Amino acid sequence: MKLYYAPGACSLSPHIVLTEAGLDFDTEKVDLRSKQTETGRDFRSINPKGYVPALELDDGQILTEGPAIVQYIADRKPDSSLAPPWGSMERYRLQEWLNFVATEIHKTFGPMFAPSLTEERRREVTDRLETRFRYVEEYLADRDYLVGNSFTVADAYLFTMLSWAVDMQLEPAGWPALARYRNRIAERPAVNATLKDEGLM
Repeated sequence: MKLYYAPGACSLSPHIVLTEAGLDFDTEKVDLRSKQTETGRDFRSINPKGYVPALELDDGQILTEGPAIVQYIADRKPDSSLAPPWGSMERYRLQEWLNFVATEIHKTFGPMFAPSLTEERRREVTDRLETRFRYVEEYLADRDYLVGNSFTVADAYLFTMLSWAVDMQLEPAGWPALARYRNRIAERPAVNATLKDEGLM
């Protein structure tokens, strides 16, 4: 398998999950502005959507969209406990969290990357993100992970979004549970190794 990624982008989540799963994989960096991979390929010939992540499977198929990719990886290594079994209530809880992070947090960040972002628009986006993160803060007040009692692919995704929040200085002092959670995830050997691999620490 090969993961196409950009350092610190949302592709960090499947990169973490691949490392956690202990699967054999290669990586290829993508310049999201030029749409060129580090080997000089036009990334749009790999993923016509033009954004990461994209996972090239062993049979040559390309799988895109982070939540789909991380579940695929988890199901390739079911003994890793990165995702509960299909059909279980816990699996639907996992999908519930993946969808929440994708649509309510990840998508909300979008305008923050626009060069034309105004201060007024920034405040609007920040307010919405704080509302969403406050919900997760309350949920994690007495929990270590999003689903069950162990790290899952949903935690890799939320960790990535929290990293964005920290980078953009959107982390209010009123998020102690999220701060503890992020630090706990960052200390995982696979997460630490992935951050180093992407040059993020």
